[in-house]
Parts: sequence; structure tokens; C-alpha cells
Amino acid sequence: MALTYKEKIKLEDFIERMKNYRARHTELVTVLVPAGFDVNIITKQLESEKSTSTNIKSTKTRKNVREALESLIRTTKGMRKAPENGVALFAGNVSSTEGQDEFITEAFEPPEELNIRLYRCDQVFVLDPLEEMLQEKELYGLITIEINEATIGMLVGKKIKVLHNFESFIPGKTHKGGQSAARYARIRSGMAKEFFRKIAEVAKEEFFDLKELKGILVGGPGPTKEDFLKEGNLPTKLQEKVIAIKDIGYADEHGLDLLVETSQEELGSQEIIKEKKLMENFFNKLGKDREKTSYGEENVKKALAVGAVEDLFLSKKLTKAKLIEHEKKAEETSAKVHIISNETEEGIQFYNLGGIGAILRFKIQ
Repeated sequence: MALTYKEKIKLEDFIERMKNYRARHTELVTVLVPAGFDVNIITKQLESEKSTSTNIKSTKTRKNVREALESLIRTTKGMRKAPENGVALFAGNVSSTEGQDEFITEAFEPPEELNIRLYRCDQVFVLDPLEEMLQEKELYGLITIEINEATIGMLVGKKIKVLHNFESFIPGKTHKGGQSAARYARIRSGMAKEFFRKIAEVAKEEFFDLKELKGILVGGPGPTKEDFLKEGNLPTKLQEKVIAIKDIGYADEHGLDLLVETSQEELGSQEIIKEKKLMENFFNKLGKDREKTSYGEENVKKALAVGAVEDLFLSKKLTKAKLIEHEKKAEETSAKVHIISNETEEGIQFYNLGGIGAILRFKIQ
């Protein structure tokens, strides 16, 4: 899910600070503990690494690594369990002056679940998994289905999350003829419809109330996926969210990977389409209802100050400082913030207009 403004700023500041540290040798220790992981196992690993560190040839590096590990061992021993979202641990001598010591130990609880376990001793701290949390995350529902199996998942940013896997237990086709074959076919057809209803019901439970849901991808081998959609068991709201139907060879967890892989074109176009519509709406209002819009930094600042902004548009090409400043002001009055890229003609046109604009809740002087 999207980070709140406060979570985003806290994470950005932490990453920025940790990026500034660089050791002269391989002696900065990063430990990432995933959500729900047993901290005792981490402690044992660190104690093992401490024993192994005796093999480091450089006396100074060996001392620094051991002190970092000892500090982290004390930290993990003080934890009964990993925090809800896991924890990122950092320790080491970050002094930039040769011969001087400046040891730090940091235990950072991320705003989203850590899904990676990592131990690394390097000249820099490993921050990539935390930086990924700052990226805008699109939410897509995933359904892979064939006559014998179905899997429901979710694409969150670049991560695929498996939610459910089902077996239908529908028997294979019979080769017998006559009335027995017709009766058998009816039984199989009834079981298939019941299976489709079950998958549709679970999909509704998972996706129907997700405000962040951008679309649904459906895939699987053969015609079953089309049959599933034709049955009409998915609510109209979800049917309208289906942006791709893909022919893939599997309906299991691997099928989810294939579904996402073969839908890159559709996924890539969604944000562009959304952005174009936002900008078209903004420019349309700018032309037809000028008093309910604002553009230019000073004008938008005035509108934000009196709580008049409904939708705030910021070009991605603005400086980080300006983006943060305006996002903070927007949050104070519950204005929606839209970051506009330069990947469309409308986005380029908007940047040339100053890169800051707004649709207003009410007219201002």
C-alpha cells in the first residue's frame, strides 16, 4: 500500500543519512530481518560470523567487524521477536578519518514488510530493499485458472503475492458414448460452474474493496479462462477491471509469474493512460473553468495555504525539495497529490507550464 507522507519522509531521511557512510574497508555490517522471522536465528548467525571474523587478516578491519557484530548481537538479544514489518540492522565504524573511531548501530523498523533476509559486510550499507519501498506501487489482481486448478494472487509494485491456490477435483473427460457420456458431461459442466463460482467469490473478497486496485490480469491454458469470465460470476465492477487475458501454460504459482511476464505491455500502458486522463482533465478545466484551477508555484502555494486545492499536480522533474515541500502542504489539507512524468506529451506540456498546478475545491481571489 502507499506510504503516508510521514512514513515516506522518515524513510527518505534515513536512507539519505545511511548513504553518506562509507568505510575504508569491508567492515560495515547490514542485517535485514524479514517480517515474522525468528530473531534467535539471527543472533546465532551473527555469533557464527563473529567467530569467522578471526580469519580477517587486517587487525583494524577485524577489530571493527567484531565490534559491529557484537553491537548487533546485543541488539538482537534485546528483541523478543522481530517487529511487525521486520527490521533493518546496521552497524560499523563510519569515521572518515583514518585512525579514528565513530561506531554507529541502527535498528530501523521499515513502514512496509521486509521480505528478504540478508547478511552482508561491505564498504557501504545495503539500502536497496528500503529504497524499493519509496517507489510508487501499483496494485493488480491476478487470476490463473484451468479446469483442474486456479491461483489468485496480487502484484504489488514488482512483487507477486500468492493469496490462494485451489484444486477443482473435476474428473477428466470420458471416452464412452451414448447417454452415459452426455450425463457425465453434464456432471463435469456443473462441477466446473461451481468451481468458477468459488474462484469468483474469493476474487470478490480479495479485490472488490481495494481502492488502489488498478486492474485484473487473467490467464491460463486453453479456453477455461474465457469460460470463467463468460459465466458472469465476477461482479461487474471487477469484470470492468480486467485489462488482459493471457494464454499461458500453467495455473499454479508459476502461472502467476508467467501472467505478469506476458502482460508487461498492458501494465506499462496503465499509468500512462491514467496520467494522460489527469492532464487532459486539468488542461480542459484550465481552458473552460479558469477560476477553479491554478498553476505556477506562487499561485498554487496561495491556494494550498487557504485549503482550496482538491488535486495537486507536480512534475516528476521538480527538485526533490520542492516535491517534498508541496506534498507536505497538500497533506495538511487532504489534497490529492499526482506526480506527473515526462513520458507523455501532456506531461511535457505541463512541465513547460511550470510543473506545478492544481484543480481547486472553490474559487479564490
